[in-house]
Amino acid sequence: MSLRLETDGHVATLTIDRPAKRNAMSFDMWSALPALLGKVDDADDLRVLVIRGTDHFSAGADISEFTTLRADPDGVRRYGAAVHAGERAIATLAKPTIAAVTGVCVGGGCELALACDLRVAADDARFGITPAKLGIVYSATSTKRLVDAVGPSWARQILFTGEILDAATALRIGLVNELCPDPVARATELAATMASRSQVSVRGAKTIIGRITDGRFDEDESVHALYESSVTSGDYAEGVRAFLEKRPPRF
Repeated sequence: MSLRLETDGHVATLTIDRPAKRNAMSFDMWSALPALLGKVDDADDLRVLVIRGTDHFSAGADISEFTTLRADPDGVRRYGAAVHAGERAIATLAKPTIAAVTGVCVGGGCELALACDLRVAADDARFGITPAKLGIVYSATSTKRLVDAVGPSWARQILFTGEILDAATALRIGLVNELCPDPVARATELAATMASRSQVSVRGAKTIIGRITDGRFDEDESVHALYESSVTSGDYAEGVRAFLEKRPPRF
């Protein structure tokens, strides 16, 4: 398998490891994502996930499979379902996710990165979403994530042209959060910081941000339950105690 899941303390790292194909995602790789992400979700000691490539993040779906696995409408639907399930497994993970982008991040690779909560990229990384070069209509859920990140105007330009963007442009339009010389090191640093914070706060924030981007601005019973669980949690007691004692909290 060309996907490796490793752990170090509270941080899990999923590496796309298929350098001979510039880390292009095969059908089997897409299909493996839900189970791998399930392991992260189920592990109570894991708090953050970093997704990275080797030399490149990912050149996208493996187009060489399209003449066989996507050769007819049934194959297209089956392949699309695997891609959607893999992308959704990342996007719906209860824990924070960070994409560490090096080299090319194109097509399905960009789809994976956009499914993450944060994206940090190398200064020479390149980005693109290229269904217009293949006669494919990009999925509605992935299009929404692109619009949420860059706005509708830039989403139109990216999808209508299929052009490749440099890292500086990606930063300027909001496709990435940061540029840095070593995105894997920076993503690991951010992950360690997030893992050290109150997980009641972090996961509550992730839930509420997700509701807002889905157009839900009401404070229903589930939101009030988040508030209630925070003020009755051990994290709240420890946070207040640590502040008064002028020391870092231990969550």
